[in-house]
Amino acid sequence: MTGLEGILRTNPHLANLLDDFASLALPQAWLVAGALAQTVWNHRYTLPPTHGIADIDIVYFDPDLSEATEAAHQARLENPAIRLDVKNQARVHQWYEAKFGRPLAPYPSVPAAIATYPTTATAIGVRMQNGTMELCAPFGTADLFAGIVRPNKALVTEEVYTAKAARWRRLWPELQILPW
Repeated sequence: MTGLEGILRTNPHLANLLDDFASLALPQAWLVAGALAQTVWNHRYTLPPTHGIADIDIVYFDPDLSEATEAAHQARLENPAIRLDVKNQARVHQWYEAKFGRPLAPYPSVPAAIATYPTTATAIGVRMQNGTMELCAPFGTADLFAGIVRPNKALVTEEVYTAKAARWRRLWPELQILPW
């Protein structure tokens, strides 16, 4: 196994999730964003596969917009080895403005949500379909593999981008972080 899937499988937490993807039992589930990019950066800079990874984002798309259902999925998937952050992308618009100060129209799908993630390198998702890894990368993977952090201004604010970039610079100093 080579390429992106091979790199992601060097991270034992991601490998376990990919191997047992069906057990997530979430509609339209994807592994997304930071943990994927950070595993690639760890590979690129020869760091341990889990270096700097605070959590793994699992997203799904379900017309059941209740917070209780999302919380039940979060509790069901709880893992003592790594924090999982489980979010229904169909309900993000319900809490986004209160948290980030900007209104958000409802997402029509997980790929539409991924296209608004804060950087081109972290706007990425993977999932297993019939034993094959499917990739959603609306900006491609060139920045991801090159260690380039470029803002995706579709939704993120300069403040959020700058804070993320500062954290990542401390953990992966070789990254090329582009200004806002």
